[in-house]
Amino acid sequence: MAGQIENEDKKPFLAHLEELRNRLLVSLIGIGVSFVFTYNFKEKIFEFLMKPYTKVMPDQSGFIFTYITEAFVTYLKVAFVAAIFLASPLILYEIWMFVAPGLYEHEKKYVYPFIFFGSISFIGGALFSYYVVIPYVYRFFVSFATEFIIPMPDLKGYMGLTLKMLILFGIVFEMPLLMYYLGRAGIVSHRFLKKNRRIAILGIFIVAAIVTPPDVTSQLLLAFPLIGLYEISILVVKFFGKRRE
Repeated sequence: MAGQIENEDKKPFLAHLEELRNRLLVSLIGIGVSFVFTYNFKEKIFEFLMKPYTKVMPDQSGFIFTYITEAFVTYLKVAFVAAIFLASPLILYEIWMFVAPGLYEHEKKYVYPFIFFGSISFIGGALFSYYVVIPYVYRFFVSFATEFIIPMPDLKGYMGLTLKMLILFGIVFEMPLLMYYLGRAGIVSHRFLKKNRRIAILGIFIVAAIVTPPDVTSQLLLAFPLIGLYEISILVVKFFGKRRE
């Protein structure tokens, strides 16, 4: 009898794991299909991602790769990250469908706004990184070049940092949208966010120091947008969050 009760308790948990597995599988399939498409444009995407550095690099500067497979693997990474951005609406849909069973019926209708604004925020964060943050970061590092110190970055390191910055800013720009739904669900309130503002700002600077290159400028370029997004999140939760008695 005890064993039967234990099995019944485990079923919901196992069902959630199976649901999570299925959602992840669909997302991976979506990324895989997108990868087939983006790989055909890998050279153009690669050239696009190289522009922030090629615009500021000295005349004698260039890129090197130390392993015979490094250029090929870099093309794969570029196509894969582009596939993630292309498949982001599907990924957001799968995330929504995973949490949908825990929502009220009237809340489930927000799936399409969630997908639309989530995709816009994700891509918008990457574009902000590409056009604002990344050029400044590389301009800062290239400024240390002299007649005898010529920057010759390796392909793997440059593209790894660039792709990481794109994905990172894409994720952090989802903050207001995430707070909107947490506020609608009554999980957070604007008073809670305001009360913990100092802790959040401290956490933001710690995260910025960890994930960005080791210079103050690039850390501030990540920290200030994050603080701004946090303040926007407070306003979003205040005006659209669940009203409490």
